[in-house]
Amino acid sequence: MRFAGKVVAITGGGSGIGKETAARFVAEGASVVINGRDLAKLKAAAREIDPSGAKVAVSAGDIADPATGTALVDLAVARFGGLDVLVNNAGVFNPKPFLELTEADYDWYLDTILKGKFFTAQAAAKAMKDKGGAIVQTGSMWAIQAIGATPSAAYSAANAGVHAMVRNLAIELAPLKIRINAVAPAVVETPVYNTFLTDAQVADVLPSFDAFHPLGRNGQPRDVAEAILFLASDQASWITGTVLPVDGGVTAGRQ
Repeated sequence: MRFAGKVVAITGGGSGIGKETAARFVAEGASVVINGRDLAKLKAAAREIDPSGAKVAVSAGDIADPATGTALVDLAVARFGGLDVLVNNAGVFNPKPFLELTEADYDWYLDTILKGKFFTAQAAAKAMKDKGGAIVQTGSMWAIQAIGATPSAAYSAANAGVHAMVRNLAIELAPLKIRINAVAPAVVETPVYNTFLTDAQVADVLPSFDAFHPLGRNGQPRDVAEAILFLASDQASWITGTVLPVDGGVTAGRQ
């Protein structure tokens, strides 16, 4: 029970990596507040994770608005008495060629991925500054390595900012005993692909990426959740400022 008595806030907690991470934290003793834009989806996820309702609370809102991150942190403090861990997981993804990207596309990526994580981390750090804590960001393999099959210039730029933020905040927040790290996943089978592909397309396209990973398969939410929990735990107490690839070997090279 690595997180017995701990309080965790998770953005993008209604499905995929965020939901799996929330379930793992609860299983290891934590109380969790999950954020997302869809209140009904959040409530359903909370019931699935903890039918008793005692260990999971929900805070709906668009993380691109700094007030949403503040509300998430405030709820964690009010409901469970503090905040020990923030998992900044919310993100969006929709590959589109650079020459077709609009200003609205650019703003969508930067506001959700970078601005959202920036100000939610700031709200969390203010709540943690007296006793320390851990922040884990979900970055991306695409911020490390470009993939021609999935043109993602704005998405990658936003996540590169997330990676840079991790390194800078690691230095700035270290005196406050706040650690910050990130995971950088490759292709993970989550509902994000259903936001721009039909169910039939997802079933056809995703298996084609198995061989893209040297380990021979796409990632699952549990693969990333395990890495997030490690970085948030005392087992990683001497790790800060790190971007950990969780990518089946993609950034190591090619067969």
